[in-house]
Amino acid sequence: MSAGRWSVRAQWGTTLWLAAVWVLLWGDLSVANVLVGLLLGYLVTHGLRMTPIDFHGRLHPVGLAHLVGRFLLDLVRASFEVSVLALRPRHVPRGAVIGVHLRSHSDLYLTMTAELCSLVPGSLVVEAHRVTGMLYLHVLDVEQSGGIEAARRVVLDQEERVLRAFASDEELADAGLTRRPGARGAAGPTSTEVRA
Repeated sequence: MSAGRWSVRAQWGTTLWLAAVWVLLWGDLSVANVLVGLLLGYLVTHGLRMTPIDFHGRLHPVGLAHLVGRFLLDLVRASFEVSVLALRPRHVPRGAVIGVHLRSHSDLYLTMTAELCSLVPGSLVVEAHRVTGMLYLHVLDVEQSGGIEAARRVVLDQEERVLRAFASDEELADAGLTRRPGARGAAGPTSTEVRA
């Protein structure tokens, strides 16, 4: 099937999905409601076209399972740490904005890494610079995070898990990684502390 025909099929599938969501949100299965849902779905998929995503990798189930499992573990651990921090009355957290240069050059992997880092309590991405591959994160408590380098390592480890879940072997090699999780390429990039 050609790329053009696949795109049209995907758009109609999305249009039907959006129409179904519209009908479910309104809770009224009427002809008018279905037609409005189809019209809105068509306008969204054809009028608000997204730029194509440059994806050369493939889904690696073991890497994805590791990514999801570790993310859930980090989510629970960080939630507990932030709640303990909130309950310490005299402790004043020392926050910092750090810059981490990611190894991948893909906008998709940069975005996925930034989203996963922002979803974990205690850190928040304040800027992602796609040209240089820099992520700037606010870390709630540098001391509790183990220092600047430990916070940087957490981000780079998150990126590595994203790459192992979705990247091709060529993209892994470009990032200085191999398919085997234990073997790493060259030393990772450095981080910069922007503000403490």
